[in-house]
Amino acid sequence: MRLMQLKLANGTRAVAAHLGSGYRLVNGFASTRALAVAAMAQGGLLTAVEKAGLGAEVDAAVALAEGRVLAPLDHEDPAHCYVTGTGLTHLGSAATRDAMHKKLGEDEVLTDSMKMFRMGLENGKPKPGESGVQPEWFYKGDGSFVAGPGEALISPSFALDGGEEPEIAGLYVIGPDGQPFRLGFALSNEFSDHVTERINYLYLAHSKLRPCGLGPELLVGDLPADIRGMSRIRRNGQVIWEKPFLSGEANMSHTIANLEHHHFKYAPFRRPGDVHVHMFGTATLSFADGVKPQTGDVFEISAPDFGLPLCNPLKNDKTNAPQVRAL
Repeated sequence: MRLMQLKLANGTRAVAAHLGSGYRLVNGFASTRALAVAAMAQGGLLTAVEKAGLGAEVDAAVALAEGRVLAPLDHEDPAHCYVTGTGLTHLGSAATRDAMHKKLGEDEVLTDSMKMFRMGLENGKPKPGESGVQPEWFYKGDGSFVAGPGEALISPSFALDGGEEPEIAGLYVIGPDGQPFRLGFALSNEFSDHVTERINYLYLAHSKLRPCGLGPELLVGDLPADIRGMSRIRRNGQVIWEKPFLSGEANMSHTIANLEHHHFKYAPFRRPGDVHVHMFGTATLSFADGVKPQTGDVFEISAPDFGLPLCNPLKNDKTNAPQVRAL
């Protein structure tokens, strides 16, 4: 099953479900979060959808083209949505993986990044019931940092770069007793400032405080083990760069369960009612190929398992940061 949040032609919000033969509206629900809360008491999202019943058909492609598709999960108060992620979690291509393994076996001083990557290779996929190594973790922002399908990714005036990162995000709602519930997964663009990060790895936190793209569809259930997608940049309608990307546990050095454990083990991330968007990392960047995105470029991320592609244009904000005033 896939879910979608959208605005109807009259401007009201709705949730639609795809059960194998197109999208239809879910009766009585205006948000995926509300549907998730109902599902907590009814035994799951599919059960909640079936109990609510389905209404009119929705042409998802038309809604997307008209700018009516929203991010697949949000909170009416953006401060109650955490956007976070993990890095150094993916193996990359076979050639990259072999090169990494070869380097890991050499008698030389490893960077902190390579040490972290090796820790994931060695203990990022623990057996059920065991605790694996914790990954690199970062904070991107709150719900106001999430750009839905078609919305611009705004790079701040002080940024040195604004580049895409094609990733899979886990989408979660915290239950009334503090229990995290995963609704499913969505395509995401973990937009970052790679030039700032390359100055010094300790600038990673700064480089991640940027908006991200999310959607358009929420894949309910377990993440397929082998995700094969495509990342593109279009300039004036023409593709200037494209490269396939891999995700899913078959292409990762951590399990999803391990990444989730080390996020939700922190009590503040289990506040009832909150929404979490947690991104699982990537190994494919246009920045690594020397591409410098420009204002107006459109990032496109797609994968067959997730239905419609995620497209977001790049916009540069020229507003200067305000100065602090004493009271």
